[in-house]
Amino acid sequence: MATMADQPSDPATPATVHLVGAGPGDPELLTIKAVRLIRDARLIVHDGLVSDEILALTSPDAELISVAKQRSRHSMPQDAINALLVRSALAGESVVRLKGGDPFIFGRGGEELEACRAAGVPVEIVPGVSAAIGSAAQAQLPLTHRDASSAVSFVAGQCKGLSDQDWSGLAGKGRTLVIYMGVATAAQIADKLIADGVSPALPVAVLENGTRADMRTLRTLLADLGDMVKREAVVSPALIVVGEVARYALARDVLAGWAQRQEYGAETRS
Repeated sequence: MATMADQPSDPATPATVHLVGAGPGDPELLTIKAVRLIRDARLIVHDGLVSDEILALTSPDAELISVAKQRSRHSMPQDAINALLVRSALAGESVVRLKGGDPFIFGRGGEELEACRAAGVPVEIVPGVSAAIGSAAQAQLPLTHRDASSAVSFVAGQCKGLSDQDWSGLAGKGRTLVIYMGVATAAQIADKLIADGVSPALPVAVLENGTRADMRTLRTLLADLGDMVKREAVVSPALIVVGEVARYALARDVLAGWAQRQEYGAETRS
């Protein structure tokens, strides 16, 4: 059976751009389809968070282009990434756009899809295990639980600035809030939620380097979130999970007097 890499290029016919989810880091969490496309691809445009173990699956003949993004600093602007994908596909070169987590959860997959569609380039989406799902599973933290949470929301901690975001009702009793890209703004996030009426005693878990060998799961209370991130020198990638479900995680409790604080929290919830 011919593979994608075996197909001849036809400059008159645009090739397909594959938006592929690489998951949170553990290569064993890749879908079978993702592995096949990664191994067959001649051109892979990848995020900085894609792990070395996953990039090791690529063909020796493949061209790898990193478009790593960091806070306030991108190696390649999004418009340039869109143009690269379109230009390569119009030249008849099949492209794998390899994205950390899932392409459609804070991965800008929607923007790249729009750019390809506008240029008449066919697109295929290969979903991946999102950072939230994978990291929570590794920490044995159920994002929903009949006794603790019947709803879960995903938000970005730096998207367009915190002041532009309305998180009303997303955190609190019976709800779980998962915050991506929130390490640098952890203190402001805690202040924002408390100002919106969320209890300062609500448990919070921070999942750093989810699914990887050096993953850390730290637990504290919402009021301590900003200070804890500094004390423990938390670095990205990391997720913040706000809600009663954080109690179930296999985590290191990093707030002095945690047990007493939990008793206080139970009193405030009763």
